[in-house]
Amino acid sequence: MALHNLQPAEGSTHPTKRIGRGQGSGTGKTSARGQKGAKSRTGYSRKIGFEGGQQPLQRRLPKVGFTSRVVKPLAINVVKYPAIKELKEITIETLKPVVNFSKSVTKVKLIGSEAKTLTDKIKDSNITTSGK
Repeated sequence: MALHNLQPAEGSTHPTKRIGRGQGSGTGKTSARGQKGAKSRTGYSRKIGFEGGQQPLQRRLPKVGFTSRVVKPLAINVVKYPAIKELKEITIETLKPVVNFSKSVTKVKLIGSEAKTLTDKIKDSNITTSGK
């Protein structure tokens, strides 16, 4: 079993520059940091998104709000749809042809002065009425 030499090839690497070791080194005095300014100071670390004092991009753009995971029910006024009163039982499937709402609707709330009288006809837990 041969041992491999894990050294880099001859002349392929350069010694690291030793910064701040006197004027003769070429990187003495200011240690290759220039004269003044934030970058020349010790402990400097630029904030993420910092643009030199200009308003950063993430603060220039408008906020994009959140979408609530709480599903709001579709309010249906019973007075506007008299055919709801004539239904034998009220479910989302039986309401769709009468009211004609989209497929994405999962909860319905019946409102209006006559909504309370329909509570005994409701057979779906996703349908509620206003009042007791």
